Amino acid sequence: MSTNQQLFDRAQRVIPGGVNSPVRAFRAVGGTPRFIARAQGPYMWDAEGQRYIDYIGSWGPMILGHGHPAVLEAVQKAALEGFSYGAPTEREIELAEAIIGLVPSVEQVRLVSSGTEAGMSAIRLARGATGRNKIIKFEGCYHGHADALLVKAGSGLATFGFPTSAGVPLEVVQHTLVLEYNNIAQIEAAFAEHGKDLACVIIEPIAGNMNFVRAQVPFVRRIRELCTIHGALFVFDEVMTGFRVALGGAQSVYAKAIPGFKPDISVFGKVIGGGMPLAAFGTSRDIMKHLAPLGPVYQAGTLSGNPVATACGLATLREVAKPGFYEALGASTQLLVAGLSAAARDAGVPFVGDSEGGMFGFFFSADLPQHYAAVLATDKDRFNRFFHGMLDRGVYLAPALYEAGFVSAAHTAADIAATVAAARGALAS
Repeated sequence: MSTNQQLFDRAQRVIPGGVNSPVRAFRAVGGTPRFIARAQGPYMWDAEGQRYIDYIGSWGPMILGHGHPAVLEAVQKAALEGFSYGAPTEREIELAEAIIGLVPSVEQVRLVSSGTEAGMSAIRLARGATGRNKIIKFEGCYHGHADALLVKAGSGLATFGFPTSAGVPLEVVQHTLVLEYNNIAQIEAAFAEHGKDLACVIIEPIAGNMNFVRAQVPFVRRIRELCTIHGALFVFDEVMTGFRVALGGAQSVYAKAIPGFKPDISVFGKVIGGGMPLAAFGTSRDIMKHLAPLGPVYQAGTLSGNPVATACGLATLREVAKPGFYEALGASTQLLVAGLSAAARDAGVPFVGDSEGGMFGFFFSADLPQHYAAVLATDKDRFNRFFHGMLDRGVYLAPALYEAGFVSAAHTAADIAATVAAARGALAS
């Protein structure tokens, strides 16, 4: 029996499913999860010493690769000074100033410990600031496991959501409307019927929990217009895209196509923590004045603004802000997607890929999906075979069809070439 299997058997006795986050269990693709022992640069090694080229990067945060010297130095120094104080620190201010300096739509931020916490708090703030209850989310977009957001679409237009998870009462999601991603007609109809009651619309601008599906520019433009007209707030969930697809996040990408575009509230995570538990939500001073201790919208956290996590995040942001960083990262990611596409084409396999900055996705399909139903219609069995073929060849992709991939600054041209060579072998088998 393999060491990974032994560890998995042991884990299942003491941890539900043997993992502390469901997708790690490999249930979607089958087989035994790899238990990681260490990582460095663009590589991870499992408990058996097998090396993998890593394209999950801790699900996005490791944009510099594992063990970047500047980040390690900052974290080690901070750890020596103290793990947690439960009191303000100067570094919290520095990280907030860094985020605000890079994202024009944000005037103030509140630091928290997870993307779920940030998304949940952003929704609460939107409701408190508007005095309204209803929210709109889109099928296939994941905003953390807060109860009100764990919903799926029903049939028909603007159907109120039903819980996707057991343990979530219908009453908790009764104010959540779930619409089809990239469907302008549905968002217009929803505002026509519920506009005066809508607190916000929340969206993943590039839906990394559908693998990689972009919100189309006309769709984003129309949501912005409708929110402005009806007094609802537009929430950009950039937990995955923030400082990953561009220095200013996905909103800076859309601002190039939509002059003057800004969301009302932004949610950040992953990259801003550099691999440590840290996230944030931010908006204008006018909206933030509703948040405790200034206003009646309560939010708190014992480890919010943790001094070691903020050191890690601040060091990461300083590196990615260096000139040319995103140009180089984007070029590497495009090289990977182009190589995978060529390998599939040569194998006669339907395949389509896309990327932005250091984030990418691909489908075994003739066309890029535009919404969740189209993602479900792509070839899942082919993906599962490809995943295991790549894993056997030392390439670690996300173990689910519905997850995006991530390239780091540590990935070299040789790593990309080795990945494409592995893809050719996996596609041929």
